[in-house]
Amino acid sequence: MNISAHQFFQLLSDETRLRSLLLMKQEGELCVCELVYALDMSQPKISRHLASLRDNGVVVDRRQGQWIYYQISPLLPAWAQQALDAALLGCANTESFLHDSKTLKDMPNRPSAVGCA
Repeated sequence: MNISAHQFFQLLSDETRLRSLLLMKQEGELCVCELVYALDMSQPKISRHLASLRDNGVVVDRRQGQWIYYQISPLLPAWAQQALDAALLGCANTESFLHDSKTLKDMPNRPSAVGCA
């Protein structure tokens, strides 16, 4: 995979994409419905941002039944992985990230247990 630093940081400059990536960095793989719930945004908006990240090789997806799960690409260059690690470290105690993380953890019927609602 060969994403430029400019392209990578341009993708991260969008708050929705950054918030989604930080949750994926913390949680691993997430279903679209988990991101919709945690970020309190519409499914089309989240899916559009995830498609942009996928098309640029930052995340990969997999389908399980009708659900689509996303995770940070294992092929992402080490420098980009380190940038995400630093972003998570820097944001881990911010009010916004703590809210997103708590909202996700409080989500009823998370896909890992029963599938997206």
